Amino acid sequence: MTTSRPSISLPWDSIDTVLLDMDGTLLDLHFDNYFWAEYVPRCYAKKTGLSLTESKSKLADYSDRVRGQLEWYCLDYWSEKLALDIEALKKEVDHKILFRPQVIEFLDFLKTNKKRIILATNAHPKTLELKLMRTDFSGYFSVLSSSHEIGYPKEEIAYWEALTHKYTITPKRSLFIDDSLPVLQAANQFGIRYLLGIAKPDLQKDEVDCSPYTGIRDFSQLF
Repeated sequence: MTTSRPSISLPWDSIDTVLLDMDGTLLDLHFDNYFWAEYVPRCYAKKTGLSLTESKSKLADYSDRVRGQLEWYCLDYWSEKLALDIEALKKEVDHKILFRPQVIEFLDFLKTNKKRIILATNAHPKTLELKLMRTDFSGYFSVLSSSHEIGYPKEEIAYWEALTHKYTITPKRSLFIDDSLPVLQAANQFGIRYLLGIAKPDLQKDEVDCSPYTGIRDFSQLF
């Protein structure tokens, strides 16, 4: 049985800009979790002759070395590192790219209320392009920004300094929603005033703890 969620009141009159993450926020994180935890290890095992267990272990080790860095999100980096065409592999399972609940309704709400909407994602531009082909939400956004174009991942304060300068964003009049606690922490340290987490980024997994930030299960709680 679905449990109803309380509405979350936000001071919309004090918010000019809404910054939204993509994976795990707009889109179901199941695609990314499945792709990196299951599909890539299978393909890498087939290519190298490793067992699936060995492949997963090696990829986890590679991932841990660059976690939170731009390389971690970079398709070109992983294609070279693994000698696999990561972009092509993503296209093989892109039917799993899906919206999270109430995303379009929330974007309509923001547009109706004349909020400036900016996509702030760590996703590589090739990943962004692929996902827009499956779920085209671009028309709602004034800016589609990949951290690869900014030069820093969202986990770093330098990212927020560069992003807000480039797009003339006022931190104290901005709302940012993301499913990553390290990213929310960096945004908080920089001075983004209104912050929300995503309690269920992967719709096929249990909810996660967003503390110390308020977490939402879906966007219907906001409008």
